[in-house]
Amino acid sequence: MARASDGATEIGGMSEQSANHKAVARQARLVSLVIAGTMVLWLALQWLGGRFGLPERYVFLLDLLALAGFLWALIVTWQIWRKQHDNE
Repeated sequence: MARASDGATEIGGMSEQSANHKAVARQARLVSLVIAGTMVLWLALQWLGGRFGLPERYVFLLDLLALAGFLWALIVTWQIWRKQHDNE
């Protein structure tokens, strides 16, 4: 049941603003995990590539995959910032 109180709608005991805040926090946690995971995985694969003599073209492919992960994180971080900025 939805009701209005002080400009925020309340759904099931949770205000819309609180629900948005939780969604943004969840998205920010996901971004932080992707950044940390990408970095650790990239470092480990670089080390393994050097250890086992992986050809440069495969190492370059790993670099591009890591850059894709970081680019995704940057885009989502920008979207989070925009949501926060628009809600103020």
